[in-house]
Amino acid sequence: MNNKKIQLDSISQLIDLMDELREKCPWDQKQTFESLKSLTIEETFELADAISENKIDEIKNELGDLLLHIIFYSKIASETNLFDISDVAKSITKKLIFRHPHVYGDLKAVDENLVKNNWENLKLKEGKKSVLEGVPTALPSFIKSMRIQEKVSNVGFDWVNRNDVKNKIIEEFNELEEEVKSGNLKNIESGLGDLIFSIINYGKFLGVNPDNALEKTNKKFIKRFMKLENQLRNNRKTFSDVSNSELSDYWKKSK
Repeated sequence: MNNKKIQLDSISQLIDLMDELREKCPWDQKQTFESLKSLTIEETFELADAISENKIDEIKNELGDLLLHIIFYSKIASETNLFDISDVAKSITKKLIFRHPHVYGDLKAVDENLVKNNWENLKLKEGKKSVLEGVPTALPSFIKSMRIQEKVSNVGFDWVNRNDVKNKIIEEFNELEEEVKSGNLKNIESGLGDLIFSIINYGKFLGVNPDNALEKTNKKFIKRFMKLENQLRNNRKTFSDVSNSELSDYWKKSK
């Protein structure tokens, strides 16, 4: 791998490139925090896809795109003397040192859970009024639920064991069934949300990332459904040509 000097030189070259693009490229000149925001989100999802598929070259390339965005935002800010890339690096360095007293201070942390618990407590010392204050409102609901439950668990607000969560899921499912009988759509929606929230928490107790699990199921379903479509095409049929029973048979064969 490259030594630290080569790594720093490469980043310096990218900073110089951004300076030049901002000066000479009409598109780069027009960009603002707001115009870049959606592009940054898109790049983040592209990185997530590359990680899910374990495509190392694509992970490297997508990380480069995100690094460019960090430098881009910093360049825009520097033009009005708000901050620059050095301030960004200093800010995260200071934060990491403060939040790792078990490395840079006298605190003894014997396991990961103690580190997580102390991390949330240190955030409160930084001025946050709630451990949930740092959860972005724009996060997709599924991931937001994971982060909410992870954060409150880190300060001790959680079920004692997996069976407690399992019983909660059963309770929420039964309550949802009662709401379905009532026909009140608002209550049904609320009950379904409660059930999903509990299932996400169950994944945490299993040591499984629920978002990753769901995405793998999505991909598995897509692959299997496309096989079913191929079977229909090979038999010169469409969905309207077959009964539900026949579709079920095709589905079984596509497994």
